[in-house]
Amino acid sequence: MGDDTGDDAVPELPPLGGSPVLRREQAGSKAAALSALRAAGFTVPPGFVVTQAAMLDGSGREDWAVRLQAAARNAGPGPYAVRSSAAAEDLPGASYAGMYESYLGVDAAGLALAVDRCFESAAAGRVRAYQDAHENFDAGSTPGSSVMAVLVQQMVDAAAAGVAFTANPLTGARDETVIAAVPGLGESLVAGTEGGEDWVVRPGQVRRTRGSAGALTAESATAVAAAARNVARHFGTPQDVEWALDRNGHVHILQARPMTSVPEPVTWEPPGKGVWLRNFRMGEWLPEPVTPLFMDWLVPRIDKAYNEAVFRSSGISVPMGTAVVNGWYYVAPPTPRALPHLLFGGTRRSLPYFYNSVVRPMFDPPGADRAVLRSLELEWRTVHLPAYRKLVARYSGAVETASLEELTEMVERVAGAAGAYLWFFAAAGGAAWKMEAVLARFWHKHLAPALKEGQQETRGAEGYQVLLGGLMPKPPARVPHAVYSLDWYHPTAGEEQQCPGGGDGADGRNSAPHTAPTAMERRQAAEAACRQILQGTGLLRRFDALLAVAQHYALLREEQARDFTLGWPLLRRCAAQIGTQLQEAGVIDRPDDVYFLARADVRTGAPRQQDEVSRRRADWLRQRKLDAPLVLGKLPRFGNMFDRLADAARSTRNAAPGALLGHPASPGRARGRVRIVDSPADFSGFQPGEILVARATAPAWTPLFESAAAVVTDTGNLAAHASLVAREYGIPAVVGTGNATQVLRTGQLVTVDGNAGTIEPHED
Repeated sequence: MGDDTGDDAVPELPPLGGSPVLRREQAGSKAAALSALRAAGFTVPPGFVVTQAAMLDGSGREDWAVRLQAAARNAGPGPYAVRSSAAAEDLPGASYAGMYESYLGVDAAGLALAVDRCFESAAAGRVRAYQDAHENFDAGSTPGSSVMAVLVQQMVDAAAAGVAFTANPLTGARDETVIAAVPGLGESLVAGTEGGEDWVVRPGQVRRTRGSAGALTAESATAVAAAARNVARHFGTPQDVEWALDRNGHVHILQARPMTSVPEPVTWEPPGKGVWLRNFRMGEWLPEPVTPLFMDWLVPRIDKAYNEAVFRSSGISVPMGTAVVNGWYYVAPPTPRALPHLLFGGTRRSLPYFYNSVVRPMFDPPGADRAVLRSLELEWRTVHLPAYRKLVARYSGAVETASLEELTEMVERVAGAAGAYLWFFAAAGGAAWKMEAVLARFWHKHLAPALKEGQQETRGAEGYQVLLGGLMPKPPARVPHAVYSLDWYHPTAGEEQQCPGGGDGADGRNSAPHTAPTAMERRQAAEAACRQILQGTGLLRRFDALLAVAQHYALLREEQARDFTLGWPLLRRCAAQIGTQLQEAGVIDRPDDVYFLARADVRTGAPRQQDEVSRRRADWLRQRKLDAPLVLGKLPRFGNMFDRLADAARSTRNAAPGALLGHPASPGRARGRVRIVDSPADFSGFQPGEILVARATAPAWTPLFESAAAVVTDTGNLAAHASLVAREYGIPAVVGTGNATQVLRTGQLVTVDGNAGTIEPHED
């Protein structure tokens, strides 16, 4: 627009979107980007730019205010937004976000003062500090330069506002637009005083991932994403877009800048041949990415001791590949091609041992119990468990005075004991799911049709899982060595003061109020109903035998799970001492940096590793937000054995549209509000009657089951901790959903059906 004074020597106040498009060197990055977008037809609020030359033209204060008001009238009625637009901001390597001042809701009379203050902010100390930190960045002008302009625009009467990233800032996925939104103006979101709600939009899918502020609908979120993606296409690079949604549903672009530090897109490729599972062996106990030292030291040591224990028992080796993919632990079970070696590559006793411990539990659990499994349990109880306890006790008093070499020896020995323990846990307690599968087939063939008739319809609908609940006189005891994750980076329950004095719990209780007896009563009633149906047939004896071993091994598995981590408090103390000694040697800056070292660096004389440690920690923090798939690679033709068992367990109830599907792990139906629990830090916020939703649960999570209405997990199977403990408490559980923590949100109303294996969302 022209100058209203008629003095051609006075610099203009150029409008946005005019011709030619404003240049960054003249109008600053923000105004230049919006000028280009408005000229290209994007919906950008009208306005004008106050350049530095115009600000310094020598006009009197009265004339200056008049010029600003005239330019504002040409742009449109107020109120106005007055914002900085510096040449060095909104660039790929330096955003200067929040460095300068912005003023909203300014009337025409207040424009001169707001513009002055925006220009003054260029000299603020925070701006100089940011410039110094980015002094090597080529901004197209001198990094320390104060050259800037001020952008004045019409305010949008916003129904909602926020930011949109056209690539996922955590994963780098270019097909995802991540949106943060609040009702009304977006200043509270940018300032961090209001969290609002988050959405993820990808082709053909839109979902709210956090919050329920009512800012957006699926339709309006899709519109915001489309507008932001069009901006990214225009500039040819992923964009961080500020937007506002007016009362008529139109999306206005308020700012667009290149995204900084966008990671390369994450891909989930199998690390080798065959199928790789996240939900197998130790994977069930690792609900998030592993820290480097755990994967580089403890995992190989545990695996080595496990394989040695397998060979001692069976005379054969059953190696399984382990790998990290984007920070997450995966394991590759033996492929069908390895079967001949497993069957015929050992000693004379190997084949019958393999048959009785691995194959026979799948069709003759009582026979497997008599042939091998019972003796394995006895060896665990009388030999290995006492030796494990003794080893931990022997080292317990020596940690704080041990040398670095002595500490590493302690870690090696304790991790080795845990690895051997894992063999007994996998072979004996791990047979529980196979025995459960046999019981499930018997139920569906001989009992379910009769139970669904007449007065026994409810019991029949519950499914066979009711027979495996309420088995303990009281729910599992809480122990200080219980873990939230097998990764030794995380504190144990005792460290979190869940078990003061090594007792059962913070209040001395050891059982849930009234829930466990209910599960026991349901089981007893179901058992009686089954025996009544089978009375006088040759099947009753078979039923009693199958039921007895299935119940025994379900209990055994949870008992073995409880003490698997006996050595973890000691391992963490060793790690703390190792970290302290390496800090004193200058290898790392803080003791807890030890978890981000490689095993080769845990030694006397190691060079400084802090730069590498910082990089690994940053990678790990980013990887914690990834949605890791349960399976990588191609499953064999017969599919996932746990999925087949889940199908056998599932009731015939059809899933509602939009329901999330998983493994039916504990019977019953419950309706309640979701509570996403990521870590022990979230435990205190859990409220009675909520639906516990977690990536996985381990023994230290047990206290939450006392007050949960139901449990849902991403990982796990029918023999997982969540399944067994939920049955004891008599609450529904659905496990192995894959991504419940990503799809559901805290506060969402859902119905969990532990018989059908579904989670049905409801509109509030």
